[in-house]
Amino acid sequence: MKHIILQLITAMTGSMGFALLFHVRPRLILPAALGGFFNWGIYLISARFFGGVLMPSVVTAAFSALYAEVMARRFRAPATVFFIPTIIPLIPGSTLYYTMSCIVSKDWNAAREFGYTTAQYALGIAAGVSLVWTLNDVIKKVSATLSHKI
Repeated sequence: MKHIILQLITAMTGSMGFALLFHVRPRLILPAALGGFFNWGIYLISARFFGGVLMPSVVTAAFSALYAEVMARRFRAPATVFFIPTIIPLIPGSTLYYTMSCIVSKDWNAAREFGYTTAQYALGIAAGVSLVWTLNDVIKKVSATLSHKI
C-alpha cells in the first residue's frame, strides 16, 4: 500500500513539475497536478483489471482526455493546459530509453521487446485520446445542430 501511495504522489509531483515548466497559470497548477495523481491511479487499477500495457493505456489516456475536457470547462481554460501535465505519468520514458540503449548495444532481442512495449504505450495513448476527443467533437456538433434547428 505504501508503494502505491508513493507512486501516486510521485505522479502528482511530476505532473506539477510539468505544469510549472509549461508556465500554467498558478490557479490551474493544482488541478493539473491532481490529474496526474488520478491518471496514475486509473492506470494502476486498469492494469490490475486488464493486465498488459495496451488496454490500461487506452483507458488511462481516455480518462486523461476526459479529465482535461471537464477541467477546461470548469476553469474556462484550454484543455491542453490540463491534458499535458495529466498525461505525463503515462509517457513510456523508461521503455523508450531501454529500447534505444539496446539498439546502441546491438541487443536486438531486448530492443524488440522494449520497442514492442513502447509501441503499445504509444498506441494506447493515441487510441484513448482519439476516442474521447472524437466523441467530444461529435457531441459538440450534434448539440450545435440541434440548438440551431430549435
